[in-house]
Amino acid sequence: MRKLILSAIAAVGLMASSGAAMASGGGEPLMKPGFSWEGFFGRYDQAQLKRGFEIFNGVCSNCHGLRLVAYRNLAAVGLTEDEIKAVASAREIADTPNDEGEVRMRPGRPSDKYIGPFPNDKAAAFANGGALPPDLSLMAKARVGGPNYIYSLMQGFVEEVPEGHTIPEGKYFNKYFPGNAISMPPQLMEDLVSYSDGTKATVEQEAADITAFLNWAAEPELDARKSLGLKVMIFLVVFTAMLYALKRQIWKNLH
Repeated sequence: MRKLILSAIAAVGLMASSGAAMASGGGEPLMKPGFSWEGFFGRYDQAQLKRGFEIFNGVCSNCHGLRLVAYRNLAAVGLTEDEIKAVASAREIADTPNDEGEVRMRPGRPSDKYIGPFPNDKAAAFANGGALPPDLSLMAKARVGGPNYIYSLMQGFVEEVPEGHTIPEGKYFNKYFPGNAISMPPQLMEDLVSYSDGTKATVEQEAADITAFLNWAAEPELDARKSLGLKVMIFLVVFTAMLYALKRQIWKNLH
């Protein structure tokens, strides 16, 4: 039994250490800036979500899509109905076949999904040197470290490859990416966008904003879920107090 317990502890430790290594994406510990939605009382910052969308729409959407997010869902990050229509109509969508079987392109509608810019995966890979840009709908959940990984990755590019590392031609060194060789070039730079709310667009700010937006894309129900959890906790506390008071009253009468 003692050997079994020790083996289990060792296995857990091995899993934890391997998980930390994966999270660091090549040896570097992930940055942990702290986000507004973390913790039981944490909530999304809508202004930050809109800034993150501005980064995604202006930069990331040139290669990536959000196939699980409809344009109309962007109302949750602060876009108006007219802004949503404008964003949707900027993308050409394949319509349903007509009576002759021809598929024509049409402007996007608010009900359409925020698809990528390429007609298919082969075209996407060809345009990106053989690397298929992943859909970003669930990226905040798909990677070990979640939002910390995204935040770190976006700032992890190193212009000069460190000594002892070899990066294939056409790849870029990123200290947080597994294996360090990533096909995506650096995306963020100072004043990359002009935020509509006037926020200074530093690299750190841009990384935090796109991370927040992608976390929202993966968990749009987070605020509602936490609000429901808080209401349930309050109900349970009140209900428990009522039961305790009732118990005291019953036993008081019996004595």
